[in-house]
Parts: sequence; structure tokens; C-alpha cells
Amino acid sequence: MTFDLFDNLAEAAPEPAIEPLGDGAMVLRAFARAREEALARAIAAIAEAAPFRHLITPGGFRMSVAMTNCGKVGWVSDRTGYRYDPVDPQTQRPWPAMPPVFAELARDAAARAGYPGFAPDACLINRYAPGSRLSLHQDRDELDLDAPIVSVSLGLPAVFLFGGLRRADRPARVRVAHGDVVVWGGPSRLAYHGVAPLADGDHPAFGRARLNLTFRKAR
Repeated sequence: MTFDLFDNLAEAAPEPAIEPLGDGAMVLRAFARAREEALARAIAAIAEAAPFRHLITPGGFRMSVAMTNCGKVGWVSDRTGYRYDPVDPQTQRPWPAMPPVFAELARDAAARAGYPGFAPDACLINRYAPGSRLSLHQDRDELDLDAPIVSVSLGLPAVFLFGGLRRADRPARVRVAHGDVVVWGGPSRLAYHGVAPLADGDHPAFGRARLNLTFRKAR
């Protein structure tokens, strides 16, 4: 019975608040969960002004993930290439301003991960439906590569792929759940990363979807 008791305690022990991924990279478990209602309201307001859309890659492929942006610039893709643009090409208006709750969360998460003073000017919002995925890639369109990337997971859990500095490096498969925040910078800033095909499910707040907020210092 003593051994059973210790086994049960081990199984019930919470995950560590900070989970290292690599040099300068980590997962902050449940870091954003307390702000989920404010984040959900902000996402809805952004999507009303700048609707989610499926971008086209330079090669002519339609991305399975739906996207929108907020901040001074937004990340866009079309047959001419990848870039940051201050104007939403769909509405021909500036992107919605970054809500204070977004900026505060990104700043706090970066500081917790060892990157104080992070001031993002762009937030890419990805909406994943079951089956959608994001292939391995580097975030290298930003002018300031000294600033980290802060990635917030909301809704359905996903498998985050985090690799090395070469596309051929085998990525780690990391389960990210609602409220988890991944931060990477420094030696890991240009690490290849992606998201495996999303498994179906039903989240109480976000339904059959995963929302991902990716904060960058683009300019």
C-alpha cells in the first residue's frame, strides 16, 4: 500500500511551471490561462475588424490554418512572397491595434523566460481546425532577431514541433495545452518549428478549434 500511495502521488503531481525546450527556449505551462476570457474577447474584436482568412503561399498553395493579425504590422503571404505589411490587404485598412491584454501577456511571458523589455509590434493569430497543421519553418522575416518569439496556445491541445537550426534536424514533439506559452530566443531564435495535424475535440471556451497568438518584434 505504501508503494501504491507514492505511485498515485507521482501521477497526480503537477507539471513543472517551466519546461526547458533548448538553449533559450521553454514552455511556460498554463501561463495565460488566467487571462483566457480577456484574450477571447480581444480575439473576437480583432476578427470582426480583420476577418480570418487562408493565405496563399508563394508557391500557390492554400494554407490550412486561418490567420489574421493585430499590431503596427501584420504578417502576410501571397504569390509575391512573405512579408510584414502595415495594411490588411483584404480590407485595405491598417491592422487592428494590439490590445493591452495581448501586449501585457507577451511582455510578462518574455520576462519570465529571461527576455525582459520585450515590446512586440506584431501579433499573428492562427486558427486551427481539426486536421490543420503548420509545416516546419523559421521565423526570419523580422528585422530584430534579438527579440524572442512568444507563442500562446488557446483551445484544443496540439503537438508543437520544435527542432534545430537546420530543417533536417529532428524536432521534439511537445504537447501544448490551453494556456501554455512557448518562448524562444537567443541561440534558439531561428529554430525550425511547426504544429502537427490537430486532433479533433471540443474545448469549453473555443469549441473545435485551437487559437495561437504569436508575438514578434518585426520592425
